[in-house]
Amino acid sequence: MPELSSRRPQDPMAWFGSARGLPLLTAERELVAALLASRTPQPWLWLAPGAGPGTDAAATGLPPRGLRLYRDGPGLAGAFRCHLPLPLPNECFGCVVVQHALDDAGLPGLLGEVERVLQPGGRLWLFALNPYSPYRLRWRGAGLAAHAPTDWRQRLRRAGLQVDAAEADWLGPVWRSRNTEPSPMGTWLRASYVLGAEKRVVPLTPVKAAATWRTDAAPVGF
Repeated sequence: MPELSSRRPQDPMAWFGSARGLPLLTAERELVAALLASRTPQPWLWLAPGAGPGTDAAATGLPPRGLRLYRDGPGLAGAFRCHLPLPLPNECFGCVVVQHALDDAGLPGLLGEVERVLQPGGRLWLFALNPYSPYRLRWRGAGLAAHAPTDWRQRLRRAGLQVDAAEADWLGPVWRSRNTEPSPMGTWLRASYVLGAEKRVVPLTPVKAAATWRTDAAPVGF
């Protein structure tokens, strides 16, 4: 009888802390910090793929009014450990950055929780792997799943978020040919991209149309 292995399957998020994944987080670090600080003094939430050096909140000079959590197997860790639903009140953050924390099959309800904790008019920025990039060869076999921007746009809309009309911003390492020159095919071959979305502001009471008075109506007889 073959010996049973007691080893746990590798966490897909561990790839981002590897020698192949760290260049991607390093390339995104400056933009992540700028987005989280863009709505100061509103509180922010940063959902990172792991606890590696590319996701160190203290090293980015971020405003203090924020919360950083990172993927930790089937849950989240950081300031505290938790599973879904998030132990956070409704509409408590002005902006949320989801940096590759959804690039696997784990935590399928996380996007809905992000919508719940966003304030009305709050901003979400979603960082995702680019399925068109040759860089995908570096995460092949790691358990990660890259989706096209159109796919993520649909998911964001289903979560009740208003997706920005602007095209995705392409980020990360650029694929280079053997002569070390960047590919002429454009920036859409970069390793990742970011999409922006906003939580819709719903009025508490429906707005009624103003009443109109007709002066040409026939008089009512008695």
